Amino acid sequence: MNVRLVKWIGLMALVLGITVGASAQQQQQYHQLTASDFAGVPRSNARGVVAYTNCTIDFKYQVTRRNGGFVLNALVQLLLNSNKSWLDRSRVTTPQQLAEILIHEQGHYTIAYLEQQELLRNINKTRFTRNYQYEAMAIFNRIDAKYKQLNTDYDNNSEHMTNRVQQNSWNLYFQKMLQFMPDLED
Repeated sequence: MNVRLVKWIGLMALVLGITVGASAQQQQQYHQLTASDFAGVPRSNARGVVAYTNCTIDFKYQVTRRNGGFVLNALVQLLLNSNKSWLDRSRVTTPQQLAEILIHEQGHYTIAYLEQQELLRNINKTRFTRNYQYEAMAIFNRIDAKYKQLNTDYDNNSEHMTNRVQQNSWNLYFQKMLQFMPDLED
């Protein structure tokens, strides 16, 4: 059985969509954002937002029956959608401001990356029953809600990067999360 689920979640500066599987997938390479990753057209009604990062988590899986249970062979890919990500370059006046914007937007990408990795770890360690579709979606919905809230907290606490003290705290948090991320099999 081949199932493809795609779920889009609109967030202030991040959009997520998902594809999942249960046998180990190679860890996806973490991407460092640059200004060239923002090829989309800035929104005129952005309410003060200078940049927008759009990512999709594509969650797909195939199911096989094994030893009285079900094994999901999942693929969870994180895609950066450059044509939907935008940066209002007309509002960027210095190289330092651009660097700060990219650091903030990197946080949104990092949240999507952390979600993708947690989905893989959870799928890999779950023993599924014949209700595997419900169980897989429950895992996705639980983890997605966690990271959707994290994304909201990030923008609110950092005041969309304008609170430099809070932005720095978030930068350190993301650095530690990436540094001590468990293996996919953990």
